[in-house]
Amino acid sequence: MKPIFRKLTFTICALFSALMLNGPAQAERIKDLATLSGVRNNQLVGYGIVVGLDGTGDQTSQAPFTTQSLINMLGNLGVTIPSGTSLQLKNVAAVMVTMMMPPFSQPGQQFDVTVSSLANAKSLKGGTLLMTPMKGADGQIYAVAQGNLIVGGAGGQGAGASVTVNHLAAGRIPSGATVERAVPTQLGDADTLQYELREADFGTAQRVVEAISGALGDYSAAWALDGRRIQVRAPATPYERVAFLGRIENLEVRPLSGAARVIVNSRTGSVVMNQSVSLYECAIAHGNLTVAVTTDQAVSQPNALAGGQTVVTQGSQVDIKQDRASLMRFAPGVNLSEVVKALNAVGATPLDLVNILQAMKSAGALRAELEVI
Repeated sequence: MKPIFRKLTFTICALFSALMLNGPAQAERIKDLATLSGVRNNQLVGYGIVVGLDGTGDQTSQAPFTTQSLINMLGNLGVTIPSGTSLQLKNVAAVMVTMMMPPFSQPGQQFDVTVSSLANAKSLKGGTLLMTPMKGADGQIYAVAQGNLIVGGAGGQGAGASVTVNHLAAGRIPSGATVERAVPTQLGDADTLQYELREADFGTAQRVVEAISGALGDYSAAWALDGRRIQVRAPATPYERVAFLGRIENLEVRPLSGAARVIVNSRTGSVVMNQSVSLYECAIAHGNLTVAVTTDQAVSQPNALAGGQTVVTQGSQVDIKQDRASLMRFAPGVNLSEVVKALNAVGATPLDLVNILQAMKSAGALRAELEVI
């Protein structure tokens, strides 16, 4: 078993145990729990040309669209290239430019852009992006990008060897795009607006309604449409609505605990649990590993003169065996984190862990949502 995998899983289990000791969920602001309907980012994309590369551009024989794009651009600038001319370019690269335009962006604001090689350029380091229109999903131009690229790659040479660190086929331009057109954003209807929880939960939605109604002193000011959407009665005038939203989004709500969930990364072997997941009785045989979760009974009998009652309680214990040799045994009240830790101790691989958890889920012994990524 790899030490990195064992250390990572032990760390996750320790963090899980610490979270379980913290008790109930802490209060969170409404702005952290929900988003305002209609207020969203907008993705923009553009096709452009990067020039000024030090011989690391596209091989035009294998990327003819780079040459075609350059000829079209020069033609728009009044430069005519005779037909049939073969351009052997090494300092030009065709790229795709992407950016995220936040809500309420106005013309003149500047935002970062990401520039990625489209063909076979070896590196974009030292290049300059020429003016590139940035279009939205509707085909309209909302911004224009241009500027010098910053590439995070670093190179080094040793005795007869060269080393390149990081990815050189992509870079960023800080404040490289200027907004040319604003995206209209409508804040709800004439007299109402709508919040949408990031994760649907009927109990949390009701608590948000109670927090808003209590803060406004009007228990008809907010109501839940379902487990995700909360409708709120709001002022009609823009300046009053902005102040109203600033007050509402900072109200604190204590969300209810979400559904029990176990997330397993089959590539790295990491296991993340959002709350204590107890196991029901089950027995699983996987290769030379055997996992058994059983229920035992403990009798609590008071002294003769104590005047109490004899109580029989049930607990859980886990046996994990390998090649018929018992390796670890747990006290009553076992949870999934202890099972995962024990499986790592006996050398279970990430694939073994995924298969065992899936088998527990199929058998009904794992009462949680199991997600494998």
